[in-house]
Amino acid sequence: MNSDFEKILLSLRPSKTRTVSVANATDASALKSLSHAHKIGFVNAILCGNKSEIKSVAEQSNIDISDFEIIHCDDELSAAAMAVSLIKNGRADILMKGLIHTADILRAVLNRETGIRGDGILSHVSVLYSPKLQRTLFLTDIAMVMYPDLEKKVQLVKNAVSLAQHMGISCPRVAPLCAVETLNPAMQATLDAQALHEMNMRGEISDCVISGPISFDIAVSNDAAQVKKYDDPIQGNADILLFDNIEAGNNTIKAMVQFGDWIFGGVIIGAQVPVIINSRSDSDISKLFSIACACSM
Repeated sequence: MNSDFEKILLSLRPSKTRTVSVANATDASALKSLSHAHKIGFVNAILCGNKSEIKSVAEQSNIDISDFEIIHCDDELSAAAMAVSLIKNGRADILMKGLIHTADILRAVLNRETGIRGDGILSHVSVLYSPKLQRTLFLTDIAMVMYPDLEKKVQLVKNAVSLAQHMGISCPRVAPLCAVETLNPAMQATLDAQALHEMNMRGEISDCVISGPISFDIAVSNDAAQVKKYDDPIQGNADILLFDNIEAGNNTIKAMVQFGDWIFGGVIIGAQVPVIINSRSDSDISKLFSIACACSM
């Protein structure tokens, strides 16, 4: 593990150990990340799912889960319901996806009678760290809200700002990304970006600085901002990248991880507790980073 990344992880260690409830915990990388997080003082865990399968996966991968409670569930859906009920009953602080479809765990989260819905919308905030650049970026939304209108973009910004502040950025700089950095009535993204900027200037969206319209290169590169003469507080130093649609966000983050060696983490915000929904293909380091991000809240 990169030493600078390890320092970031340790900076997120909570003052009090958190408890994670895991829906269908028969996933080796999830168990490995939880075991690591437990050893460095972040979390305890309650593992929901088939008890014998969970133990078998841990034994085959040489993962120590001896300190974790296991609650036997007959199938994935009952495991999701149990994991959510542990949150609702106050036994756990963070919900984590194991070997289960994202839609199934979110259905349990959003159940009007037994779920843990919050007051606003649920959105996913990705956290990317580059060991090479020693830089952290927050991206939203790449997984939940597909085509946000202006009202939803306001909520996405507020959720992302909340996570950024919990992770130590007191006044994050927000870039509502567009294909261009000028207002174009034919491009809705630029109109929304301008509106978000004006709302920020009026104090309707607080605790952050929003610029826009702004293109990706200007948002992340000071050199590009200077060449294009973009005179603005961000000028390559954006903390939060707000995407106009899920395709742009999802493909951007995959390109950054695959070709830029960024370490990926993230959580769903807007429920009563942070929800971790890493893909089954994500590494245990990625899931460990997500656990750390959730623990910061």
